[in-house]
Amino acid sequence: QVQLVESGGGLVQAGGSLRLSCAASGIFFSINAMAWYRQAPGKQRELVATITHGGSTNYAESVKGRFTISRDNAQNTVYLQMNSLKPEDTAVYYCNADVREWSSLSRPVNYWGQGTQVTVSS
Repeated sequence: QVQLVESGGGLVQAGGSLRLSCAASGIFFSINAMAWYRQAPGKQRELVATITHGGSTNYAESVKGRFTISRDNAQNTVYLQMNSLKPEDTAVYYCNADVREWSSLSRPVNYWGQGTQVTVSS
């Protein structure tokens, strides 16, 4: 079983910065793509950013130029640096990962973290 544990959320004023971390633990072969999603109250969960094992990234239009996703493959950790935060960035942020487990190397298993709250005050 794989666990994704997020940290780094909190309360920040508009214009401020936060850095989220998500560490994967357990026994597995490797992790393919990792991503950050977010869900604001009353809204559907949306994709924020993705990063491949090789480091290729993609971002939602709403966060381009403000957020940066990165990863440390040796530490099985993904980060989300969030700058110039806006009140509309307020949400629970979830880590997501496609994990190649020893029992199923050709079929990655998708895992979610428990979420971390980010609140941006105006």
